[in-house]
Amino acid sequence: MSTNSAAAWLTQESYDRLKAELEHLSGPGRTEIVARIEQARSEGDLKENGGYHAAKEEQGKSEARIRQLTQLLNDAHVGEAPADDGIVEPGMMVSAKIAGDVENFLLGSREVAGDTDIDVYSEKSPLGAAIQGTKAGDTVTYAAPNGKQITVEIISATPYAG
Repeated sequence: MSTNSAAAWLTQESYDRLKAELEHLSGPGRTEIVARIEQARSEGDLKENGGYHAAKEEQGKSEARIRQLTQLLNDAHVGEAPADDGIVEPGMMVSAKIAGDVENFLLGSREVAGDTDIDVYSEKSPLGAAIQGTKAGDTVTYAAPNGKQITVEIISATPYAG
């Protein structure tokens, strides 16, 4: 597993969950979709066959997810939460005052948060890139996609516990 800056940080639980999803999609999931396509194809004219078109669309989405998961898992840095040293890095829950409003979010991959309703910012986003390596009390400014300069004051950074 790579530990380069392009790699996403994942907890072992997130990695295992995503690996199981990939195994299902590329095994039984693929087989199910192919069977539905074949069954719909046997029903005749494909131009007006809604079941066939729905199954083909589902197949495309499933194959895209397989590619996404394969790349994520191949490049992922899997391990324990980062050290509780207050330094902002992937895998940290960050509390920050952004343009005057206090926000709490996970810095890292949406996949780590799973089905929770935690806000997640990628470390590759303009905000994520600007705050990496900062600590409580630090203030940075970054350019938002719309060109506005946004000030961020870090309040705290603690390891994500899941």
